[in-house]
Amino acid sequence: MTLLGDNAAALYETGTPVPGPGGMPVTYEQVASGGLPVVGMEKPVVPRLSAGLQLHGEYQGSGFTEPRYIARRGDGQVVQLSRLLHLVASSVDGSRDIETIAHRVSARFGREVSAENIRYLIENKLDPLGVTVPEGQEDDQVSAPRSDLLLALKGHRVLFNERRVTAIARALAWLHRPLVVAAVLVGIAALDVWLFVFFGAITPVLEVLDQPVLLLVVFVLTVASLVFHEFGHASACRYGGARPGCIGCGLFLIWPSMYTDVTDVYRIGRAGRLRTDLGGVYFNVVFMLAMAGAYALSGQAFFLAAVYLGHFEILEQLMPAVRLDGYYILGDLAGVPDLYGKIKPILLSLVPGAKGRKARAEVAALKKSARTIVATWVLTMVPLLVGELGYALWNLPRITATMIRSLSEQLVGTGDAFVQGQIAAGLMGVVGCVMLLCPMAGVVYLSVKLGGRLWRGAVKSTAGRPRLRVALCALFLVGLGGLSYAWVSGLTPEPLPKKPPIAPILQPGVSTSPPPARRVTTPDRSGATPPSTARTAPVGTASPNASAARSVSASPSGSASPKPSSSKPSSRGVIGQPSGSPVASGQPPVSVPVGPGSGSPSASSSVVQSPSAPVSSSQTPAGSPTPTAS
Repeated sequence: MTLLGDNAAALYETGTPVPGPGGMPVTYEQVASGGLPVVGMEKPVVPRLSAGLQLHGEYQGSGFTEPRYIARRGDGQVVQLSRLLHLVASSVDGSRDIETIAHRVSARFGREVSAENIRYLIENKLDPLGVTVPEGQEDDQVSAPRSDLLLALKGHRVLFNERRVTAIARALAWLHRPLVVAAVLVGIAALDVWLFVFFGAITPVLEVLDQPVLLLVVFVLTVASLVFHEFGHASACRYGGARPGCIGCGLFLIWPSMYTDVTDVYRIGRAGRLRTDLGGVYFNVVFMLAMAGAYALSGQAFFLAAVYLGHFEILEQLMPAVRLDGYYILGDLAGVPDLYGKIKPILLSLVPGAKGRKARAEVAALKKSARTIVATWVLTMVPLLVGELGYALWNLPRITATMIRSLSEQLVGTGDAFVQGQIAAGLMGVVGCVMLLCPMAGVVYLSVKLGGRLWRGAVKSTAGRPRLRVALCALFLVGLGGLSYAWVSGLTPEPLPKKPPIAPILQPGVSTSPPPARRVTTPDRSGATPPSTARTAPVGTASPNASAARSVSASPSGSASPKPSSSKPSSRGVIGQPSGSPVASGQPPVSVPVGPGSGSPSASSSVVQSPSAPVSSSQTPAGSPTPTAS
């Protein structure tokens, strides 16, 4: 016995298992290292939150019948959670196991929630949303789905990080005090009365057009107002008690846009969110007052031109059609964080069947007031979007032809400016090229994106239904054939005639005089065109006040008597006369020069176009809420 005991002790010290009454025992080191399982003991499951997840709490002023809670993933995607899911997520800290979380959630929820319930909620609700890390995954980075919205900001880049935005927003927060806001509103009312009633708002704009180099100054001021606009959102967010994020830029629809990450406003009240939504427009008003002060000190008219253009920027921002400030104002008034996410359920609720019943149940989760606002917005916006799409398709040939012609002339003129050593003109030409390329790239992007979505939607909806798929394909081919015939046959409008540039400084090398008129010959019924009997009509006669007329570009004047025109058509003449015009039999054909510049070159009114149109503002969180998990 002694020998056996000594040998057993020696074996235990070396870590070698020894026989015993209960079978083959194991050493403490083996159990501690996890080398062998212990019968009757399971390793507890400890869930973890995904990297960078932030829980913002209850969505204040919600338009839903049940309270909603907001969480933001590390990739910027915002998700909505029910109260139970929020309690589970807030109890996950990386150290509590499922049993402990169940006791904690039960105490806070007011009802018994078992460990199996917690496991089910985590695996089937929180893991798919990217709130928690799936069991067995080592790192905390999750790959959860994001809402790929067609009207979302794309390719955004940070311009001011969160630390700088917070510092600047803190310095500007005093502008949101009630007395300061009242003084600013009184000031802008007085300024508008003076500018539009007494001074004349269009006068400074015409003076800027008369000196094209000032267009660049106005463009810089407009960009500065956009940056100041974003700090209006950030400072209002800070004033309301929330924490503003970064300020960046991206591509929205077809224009470069700026945005401010104010996702943290979801945890403050509706009044604070509305103040944040209106903060950008309010800062546009402050900027216009500053420009008026600069005009009073310097007397330079371009400051008032920036004030005039600022009014259009405010009107654009207040539109609720796209993701501009008006969209978020309407969403916060209704208490629905993502209006575009409600388009599908609102429309499906009008369709009978299982999908319609499910959609009606989702719509019923909204309060009556919110349901009325959202339904009115959806039923108004969808026809407008469809109408805009149809109008764009109908005018696609003229849009494409005009853009290609303008871009080719712009590139050639800019290249010639650099070749001739005109560096300043070449750089301005580059600005003009960018302003042309942005909408062209946006049109291509939207076309591909929308076409892909329609294709995937059609394939998904007709899966297993061959008759519906054939009918849908036939309808598509008929529509495409009819539209193509309209394009080719000339039923759609023709491209715009070539006109002199309204801002020659942005289009170097492009002629500022109207293109020569092109002679269009109308054949007789026999189709013959005897050149010997052709006669031309004069372009126009000079008006008595032609010498005193002041215009952006002078129109060519004709003499009092008609002169024969050259038989060689001009390369710039693109205007054609519709075929099939009735001509009396036996009469010689008449060649009529048509094109821009025809008629009397009397004083013409200038058309104001802002070079700052390519830039817009979009106050938007970095991600849009995904469908609610409950």
